[in-house]
Order: sequence, then C-alpha cells, then structure tokens
Amino acid sequence: MEKSREATTGEEFAAVWDVLAPARAGYLAGVSPHYDEVFHEVAQRTEHTGSLGKTDVAVLAVWKRLSARTRWVSALMSLPDTQVRQVTERAVTAVRDTALPRGEAARAGRGIIWELPGFRTGDALASAVLTAAAPQRMAVYDRRVQRALDTLGLTLTPTPGRYGRYLQLLDDLLRRGGARADGWTARDIDTALYWTGATPRRPGTAPPTS
Repeated sequence: MEKSREATTGEEFAAVWDVLAPARAGYLAGVSPHYDEVFHEVAQRTEHTGSLGKTDVAVLAVWKRLSARTRWVSALMSLPDTQVRQVTERAVTAVRDTALPRGEAARAGRGIIWELPGFRTGDALASAVLTAAAPQRMAVYDRRVQRALDTLGLTLTPTPGRYGRYLQLLDDLLRRGGARADGWTARDIDTALYWTGATPRRPGTAPPTS
C-alpha cells in the first residue's frame, strides 16, 4: 500500500530534501545547459498553439532518448496531425487547469493522452509531453526517477494512475519543504530525482566521491 500524505512524516520529507538540493546542483553542473533546449522550444511552441503535433512528439521522443523503431511510432505517424492535435489540445487544457489540484490535473491529462499510440503503457514519453504543456506545473517521470523514489523510501507503485500519484507526491514535497522548496518547481524536483537515480543512495549518506 502506498504512503499517503499523512503517512509520510515531516522528518522523512526533510531527509528527502537533504538529497534533492545537492542532486539538483549536481544536475545543473553535470548536464550540458544546451541539452534541454529542444524541450524548452517545444514548451514555448505549445504555449502559443495550445497543442502538440507529431513533430513535437518526435522531438520529445529523441529528447527522452526513446527508440523510434517501434510499432507505436508507425501507428502515431499514420494518424492525421489534426487528430493528434485534437487529443493533445484536450490534454494541454487538463494539465493547465489550476482549478484542479496538481495530481488530479496530471491524472486527467494522462488519461486523455492515453488515446494516442505510444502513450498506453509507461509514463516517460507521456510525462514529457504533459510537462512541455505545463512546464511550471507538471514533471517528467522515468526509470531513474522511480529508482530515486525507491532509494528515498517514497513508494510509488506501477498500478493505474501512477502519474497522478507521482505529481501529488511532488506537490506534497513542495508544500512541506519549507524554505528549502522556495523557488522550486515540480520540474526542478524531477531533475534532482533523475540525477539521484543515476547514483542512488540512502538519505543522510555521503555522495559518491568519484
């Protein structure tokens, strides 16, 4: 059973932030400042268009370093771009809906984008698309993030609705992080988790020296 907000203590969240802050600094220092340029370009384009087309999805697949030699790519590319945009426009509207809590908005957007080929299993590409749609609100999920969550003792199971629960968890971290969360977005946390997932360790232990 997953931990609820009430089941996670303030001490546990504090221990998580002890890891997130240096991990975020490590990510900024260790990753080329140019790597995320294509992501920001798609996000800026989506800000104006309100939807993502096949070209945008293809760019994000490369950004996430996913294989394009799969059946879903052929299925997606066989759809009219107008159909892809009709689906993604609804997903964009859902994740930008500030009347919904972050986790519920994420769940709604994920449920909509499920309609497209390539988005029915896993959350890596779907989360990239939804984060490009609302970069100040959503966050990217992948195997490194999951590894970091496991290392930090934050339970997130692969049962249906995982992306919504993931964003709820990040929302909890932001709300309960105190001064250490000032200026952070959910996207900042996901990059810290991504970096932590590359070199997992228990909270309170020293970072690797090599």
